[in-house]
Amino acid sequence: MNRPQAVLIAGPTASGKSALALSLAERLDGVVVNADALQVYRELRVLSARPSVEDEARVAHALYGIVSAHAPFSVARWAQAAAEALSSIRARGQVPVFVGGTGLYFAALLQGLSPIPEIHPTIRAVARLKLAQMGNETFHAMLLARDPAMGQRLDAGDSQRLVRAWEVIEATGQSLDEWQKLKGTPVLTGATARFVLKPNRDWLKAQIGRRFEQMMAQGALDEVRALGAIDETLPAARALGVPQLRAHLRGEMPLELAVERAVTETRQYAKRQMTWFRNQMQDWAVVEAGNPGVLLDAVAGEISRKA
Repeated sequence: MNRPQAVLIAGPTASGKSALALSLAERLDGVVVNADALQVYRELRVLSARPSVEDEARVAHALYGIVSAHAPFSVARWAQAAAEALSSIRARGQVPVFVGGTGLYFAALLQGLSPIPEIHPTIRAVARLKLAQMGNETFHAMLLARDPAMGQRLDAGDSQRLVRAWEVIEATGQSLDEWQKLKGTPVLTGATARFVLKPNRDWLKAQIGRRFEQMMAQGALDEVRALGAIDETLPAARALGVPQLRAHLRGEMPLELAVERAVTETRQYAKRQMTWFRNQMQDWAVVEAGNPGVLLDAVAGEISRKA
């Protein structure tokens, strides 16, 4: 099989992309590189569906479980880590196989990031405190008055992005909307093989339910319990399944309802992912997700044709 310079595999949650990347890396003498925002957290192996210890023993993996769930993490930090991993992988003569469901990670990989200055930790802390004290609706109204462009773009319930928009304009005096119009240097250049998985919606809906049940059997509740009093504004605190299971642990809802709501949220998230991929990855090869062997053969065949 011909070896491309790099392979990129995007897909919604539970679509089988990690298994595909693993099998492809074995064929290519490659390294599976995480491009999923939830799988960077070391404490969330089960709930983020990170590769198993057995999978990691089959081929080398990079950028999985690299940061604590209690620490802030950004796409900029991921891009820096990805650049370092890419350099190391290529120095060993191997092929990077980037796989994940976070569209912004792939955008950073191929297009670069806006050169937003580093925000001082004090400003970050003040932003989170204001949100906690004011509540989302009032905080959103404040942002709308100060930064109309971002205030109109963001929903009042999107705590993470509200805080980010406020801290950027507070620190730089310039709207995040303006910063995002500036582009940086791509992490990955040269010829790449790019694939986006498009599973049948009914199949994916059922698969998400099955996988969450499996996560519960594997200890997802204990994983959330171990997070303790995590800062509610951190990305990991809003990872799929975490808010619902934490609510159950606080005695706010029965476990059955928490699981039901987590599955519903995951399905809605997958729908948003597919919309993003359809709009932002129009030049990627679309592969119908399904039987793992058929999927691997389809991707391998496409790589060989383009090589």
